[in-house]
Amino acid sequence: MPQCDVCGNDYDKPIVITQGPRSMTFDSFECAIEAMAPRCAHCGCRIIGHGVETEDKTFCCAHCARQFGVSSVKDRAA
Repeated sequence: MPQCDVCGNDYDKPIVITQGPRSMTFDSFECAIEAMAPRCAHCGCRIIGHGVETEDKTFCCAHCARQFGVSSVKDRAA
C-alpha cells in the first residue's frame, strides 16, 4: 500500500498531490496541508486559502502583511 510522506501511515486510498516538480503521497488533507501549504511570513500559520502575496513574501491576510510592513494591501475587514 502507498505510504503517507508525512506520517508514514499505509493507506489504501492515498492522495497524490503534484505542485510544480514536487509530487507527494498523503493519507489525509491534514498531512498534505502540513507538508505543502506555505506559512505566513508574519504569524507562521499555514495558508490554506488564497493568502496575500507580495513579490517575495506570502501572508495569511492583509493584517499580517501590514504588521510586516507591507502597506499596499487591503482586505474586506474594516
